[in-house]
Amino acid sequence: MELLNIKKIILGSNSPRRSNLLKSIGLSFEIRKIDIEETYPKNLSPIKIAEFLSKKKSDHQEINENEILICADTLVFQGDKVYGKPKNKKNAKNMLIELSGKSHYVVTGVTLRTSKKTKTFHETTQVFFKELSELEIEHYITKYEPFDKAGSYGIQEWLGHIGINKIIGSFNNVMGLPTQKLYTNLKKFINE
Repeated sequence: MELLNIKKIILGSNSPRRSNLLKSIGLSFEIRKIDIEETYPKNLSPIKIAEFLSKKKSDHQEINENEILICADTLVFQGDKVYGKPKNKKNAKNMLIELSGKSHYVVTGVTLRTSKKTKTFHETTQVFFKELSELEIEHYITKYEPFDKAGSYGIQEWLGHIGINKIIGSFNNVMGLPTQKLYTNLKKFINE
């Protein structure tokens, strides 16, 4: 992992899940919270929205010459409908009712940036929910308060354990950071 720690790594996120995932692949890093309004052009596909927002976060952070900034944005989509973070309990409940019994996609856009170059990529995972009862949805929202999670759920929490039939793709991507793809791209990015 010394190869990846040549430069100082900055995580442009206050997400405890992203922080834990970066630690789990052995990276030393500093956290710099980036607050931006998560707006985007309306004509973008869900994949392009995630990439656009990760790049927007990256562009709003000053970095020094010896630093590599990692920014990410995760969203859930089903067809053309995009699910970000819920605004309140009612919004969270409506999202989970809509996702219940169907499959949806989770996409994370990731931007790597130094003072000289930028690289943006994404990972997509398909998630299949069982039919969720209203009682299960209400219990989850009340106990876990998933208001900081795209699609109103965390795969690593109770609803993920009892409600997800299967996934196709990266589990960590659904948590908010595709660690395998990040590691591969970071190695290339450092050595280019």
